[in-house]
Amino acid sequence: MKVSYTAKALLLLTVVMALLSFVKFDHCYSHSWMSPDEYTHACYSDIPALYDARNLVDHVWPYSSATNSVEYPPIMGVVMWATALVSPHSIHGYFLVNVFLIALLFIASALLIAKLNPHYWYLFPICPAVVASLYINWDIWAVVSVLGSILLFERQRYRTSALLLGISIATKFFPIVLLAPIFIIFYRRKEIRSGIRYLALSLGTYALINLPFALTTPTGWWRFFSLNSHRPADFGSLWYALQLLGWSPNNINVMSGFCFIAAMAVFCIFLLRIKHTPSLAQVAFIAAAIFTLTSKVYSPQYVLWLAPLGVIALTRRSDRSAFWIWQGSELLYHLAIWEYLATSSGGGRFGITGVAYAWITLGRIVATGYFALKIGQSVQNQPLEEASTPLTNSTIG
Repeated sequence: MKVSYTAKALLLLTVVMALLSFVKFDHCYSHSWMSPDEYTHACYSDIPALYDARNLVDHVWPYSSATNSVEYPPIMGVVMWATALVSPHSIHGYFLVNVFLIALLFIASALLIAKLNPHYWYLFPICPAVVASLYINWDIWAVVSVLGSILLFERQRYRTSALLLGISIATKFFPIVLLAPIFIIFYRRKEIRSGIRYLALSLGTYALINLPFALTTPTGWWRFFSLNSHRPADFGSLWYALQLLGWSPNNINVMSGFCFIAAMAVFCIFLLRIKHTPSLAQVAFIAAAIFTLTSKVYSPQYVLWLAPLGVIALTRRSDRSAFWIWQGSELLYHLAIWEYLATSSGGGRFGITGVAYAWITLGRIVATGYFALKIGQSVQNQPLEEASTPLTNSTIG
């Protein structure tokens, strides 16, 4: 049975789940995030960890250091810094201020999802991996803006959508992968000029936001790109799992980049060859999944990127089983990474081996790919009368 949303039901459900998520982190909050306690109780968070580690406690500008700047794009760095300014001068106060803002953004995300897919919106706030990961990091700041951009795109408000997508990329880099399916949608609708303008406006917005940081604190600003380009195979990635199982491919950067480009090329060919033009909401998950599956790292909070895009892509009831299989693998991975870290941090009777962690990682990767494949089949088999309508007017230019 399909369920439409009401504002009261949405607010009640998201508030309850946000509070439930805080209960999950409460042990670490009460014990000041001691290690290995924060791993054995699966309540680690970057928010208190970086408060001290990046000198946010002293209100230091997040990009002023060449070696200790925040490892995030500008908007997220400013959020981290600004919340430190308005927080009580303690790690607990900083965490609570950010929890409050993240909870509000969680509610806003659910509202945007309900507007994009009113029949399945409720799946997002009840996703167990989402609830478990909500307060690990600031990622949801980018999630809200990317969902807003998709909603505006579907409503053919392209200028505002492009601006919002540029803001989202400047918050967390992952939304840049949406530019490829966006351009193909414009191309299929024979609106190539509008597609070029959309890309230019998005990337121009991103560049304009980054420019003051690049000019005033270039080394600190560049640290985000430097860390990601030189990062070895890291937790959660296919490459790290293979290393734990005994196979260490040479030049991870080349391997990861090649796999991403190859997978995106196949995806773009698929979008060009299907009979109808899909909506952005239908295909955004696949683009983001390709990015995470081929990346050198997969942090547990990345489910906050994928889950909203997965929910708005759902059009068939039969795909919900694949959705829950994927979510189950995400929850298992969420528990596995903390128990694996507990092993290396002296967690005593807690913890799992590297081999077990590797197989759970591979299971999550397979489940993500399976769900993406089911979404692709749904898009391919969509009846023509349900396909997105061609553009009649472009609001770009």
